[in-house]
Amino acid sequence: MGGSYLCNSQLPAGENRVNRNRKMTALVDCNSFYASCERVFRPDLTGRPVVVLSNNDGCLVAMSREAKEMNIPRGVPLFKVQKQLKQAGAAVFSSNYTLYDDLSRRVMDILEGFTPQLEVYSIDEAFLILQGSREELLNQASRICERVYNWLGIPVSVGIGSTKTLAKIAGKRAKNIPGGVCFPAEEEWPEILEATDVGKIWGIGRQYARKLHSRGIISAADLMAQEESWVKKEMTLVGLKTLWELRGRPSFTLEETPSPKQGIMTSRSFSFPVTEKEDILEAGADYASGAAAKMRAQGSSCRVIHTSVMTNPFRESDRQYARGITEQLSFPMNYPPSIVAVVRRQLEKLYRPGFRYKKISVFLSEIEQTGEEQMDLFYSKDDRSTAVMEAVDHINNRYGRHTLHCMPLRPESCWQMKRQYLSPCYTTKWKDIPVVRSGAPLPTPLKAEQS
Repeated sequence: MGGSYLCNSQLPAGENRVNRNRKMTALVDCNSFYASCERVFRPDLTGRPVVVLSNNDGCLVAMSREAKEMNIPRGVPLFKVQKQLKQAGAAVFSSNYTLYDDLSRRVMDILEGFTPQLEVYSIDEAFLILQGSREELLNQASRICERVYNWLGIPVSVGIGSTKTLAKIAGKRAKNIPGGVCFPAEEEWPEILEATDVGKIWGIGRQYARKLHSRGIISAADLMAQEESWVKKEMTLVGLKTLWELRGRPSFTLEETPSPKQGIMTSRSFSFPVTEKEDILEAGADYASGAAAKMRAQGSSCRVIHTSVMTNPFRESDRQYARGITEQLSFPMNYPPSIVAVVRRQLEKLYRPGFRYKKISVFLSEIEQTGEEQMDLFYSKDDRSTAVMEAVDHINNRYGRHTLHCMPLRPESCWQMKRQYLSPCYTTKWKDIPVVRSGAPLPTPLKAEQS
């Protein structure tokens, strides 16, 4: 299949009829998702720059459109731009992952109402398969934008193409189009691909982009013109599939059921240097519980647990220390108290007094699906542990992650993440549910949906 495109008027009559009801891939992308989540329950932030910080309130990781127009680079430390943000009247927030996860789930629930063929690609993106004529597809995309905004207050954009790669390209353009929908006609694609740098193509990283640029392959159109044999040799089978996708041949299938993770890590830097063993053990227990919850959510168990500690290598005046321990378990494990016990035992061996610890990590690997494990001959499973954790998960999902946990969290502990600008968990904690007062003006909805 070549790299040229035909508009519908040039297609044979039979193909024209097929394309009136063809299946297309749509990418739904939440615009400035973290910042948009912070605005949902704060209408007073409309029109103001909004920024969201990384763990421990270190760097800017998400910005609203107004903040991006200030030409502040993503990833810059907060202290370098704090004065500039204050002068612009910007709202600054710590990362509220509980809020973002819950609103993301609600967005995906809405999208499932349009099609059962959906792949949740990330916290703020999803691929959908839509079917119909061009007019019907444009109508569906507009209804998606309207419904998500009217029901949740989250603005989204929709890019439509015959493949996931083309939908990704269209999705980037949709963010700058009024109405938030981009569905290029066949005759528009050559110009779009000519204007798309190869480094912006989904799946092509910096290393491949530099390599292609050095060979004079600058745009997506340039890549499409290359021989398939050369692309496979230089960019492997994944690169060849990307070429096919650019030419309109679907090669990356929709993953309606995400593949289970083969390794799960929980790792965060402390907001302040930690010196006390009790803080290290408490943090390790919390990280182990979090990793175990993720593993249990995908119906898995692990055979290997690796725990490590390290000081801050950038503080040259401090004594440096970094060690890790890996333990092979005698049977697959997903029961949090047992995993926490292993991690605490490892940290007891790793801890050395006199050091200022910056970070610990807990990594679960050799993951197997529950029910498919190879058990020890003398292993006897206690079904009560499964029932206990189902009850614990239900309570924590309803009332907050730390409602029930394996180790008490002391109020005076100093290892917990710094969140000076944390917003309430409006949708997951009873005490944070916003109070509604009558007489307050309602936000203006997008165009009313057709019934």
